[in-house]
Amino acid sequence: MAVGRHDRRIGHVHRHDLETALGTAPLYAACQGLFLGVVSAFFEKKYPGIVVQAVGLTFGTLFALLAAYRSGLIKATENFKLGVFAATGAIGIIYLVSMVLNSFGTEMPYIHKSGLIGIGFSAFVVVIAALNLVLDFDFIQQGCDTGAPKYMEWYAAFGLMVTLIWLYLEFLRLLSKLRSR
Repeated sequence: MAVGRHDRRIGHVHRHDLETALGTAPLYAACQGLFLGVVSAFFEKKYPGIVVQAVGLTFGTLFALLAAYRSGLIKATENFKLGVFAATGAIGIIYLVSMVLNSFGTEMPYIHKSGLIGIGFSAFVVVIAALNLVLDFDFIQQGCDTGAPKYMEWYAAFGLMVTLIWLYLEFLRLLSKLRSR
């Protein structure tokens, strides 16, 4: 739990003080690495082989969407950005409500179960997390095109790393639901 609180503080600094991203990004990466190692070990123990599958799906999605973005097949239009942002916000609200309900000893029905609704919800979240990669690619491309300051490279890398971690965790959730059916 202490790692999680420290991790959130570092992430907060990244969002609000872009120039400190250069110094704190490696620390954030180390904290995330520790967190992901613990989570991955838990899932691997319960579902052997799941981590390799989730990593493969995460990087496969990254490279497929990067190729689609670079080829112009997917464009980050303003409507696309708005839709992905709205869906991401809605997922964030659902997860926040779920955490609040959990703190009172109850849970949001269906979405955390391995039934069709839970699997469908997890698949939807995976798609939205993957589409956030397109937003990251667009942010990086805009930075290159406009000659953004050097420290923005670290900020862009931070954003891409956060999206990849979210996508990986959502793949773990989805695969674990599929395996527990």
